[in-house]
Amino acid sequence: MKKIEDLRKSYHHGSLDQSDITPDPMDLFRLWWHEAVGAEIEEVNAMTLSTIDRHGHPSARIVLLKGLHAEGFEFFTNYNSKKSEDMKAHPHVALLFFWKEMERQIRIEGTVEKVSKERSEQYFQSRPRGSQIGAWISPQSQVIDDRAVLEANLKLIEERYAGVDPLPLPEHWGGYLVRPRMIEFWQGRPDRLHDRFRYELVHDGLWKAERLAP
Repeated sequence: MKKIEDLRKSYHHGSLDQSDITPDPMDLFRLWWHEAVGAEIEEVNAMTLSTIDRHGHPSARIVLLKGLHAEGFEFFTNYNSKKSEDMKAHPHVALLFFWKEMERQIRIEGTVEKVSKERSEQYFQSRPRGSQIGAWISPQSQVIDDRAVLEANLKLIEERYAGVDPLPLPEHWGGYLVRPRMIEFWQGRPDRLHDRFRYELVHDGLWKAERLAP
């Protein structure tokens, strides 16, 4: 078995040049997104969401991108979860996509806000029934005695909404939109001389892009 310090990979899949840089980073994101989808990367919409709690402590977890708009990146969750409590205390967050098959990484920093109830309802109604029920029964991030708590809640909700399809949107569940102020594109290259370009929002949709040393 290799030692941890001996584990390494040489990157050689592609490059990122100045000629690839678009005025708006969302256009480059969409291009990389479509290429990643075309490459059939498993769970291509998985992204790390990093937050800061009211004590200034960082926290990170995987969430799923469920909407891509000119304004930013959209995901959905329980409004009573730890991540939601963090975002309520500090609306500054970071996202990270890592598509190892393409040797690409995208870092995003920005502010987060709740989406409209109408948008949350629209997305919630598109979910499978089991996922809708899961949103109702799980007191996300709270301590529970055992799995029997969830199973009891499941039975209760199934009985309450028998024959109802879709289920109504829970008050404690909905979406967030991350409005980016910084987006960095990283392309792995040989000998750790990776290509990095960072976009920073100047004002009113105007972005500045700069190459960074790897």
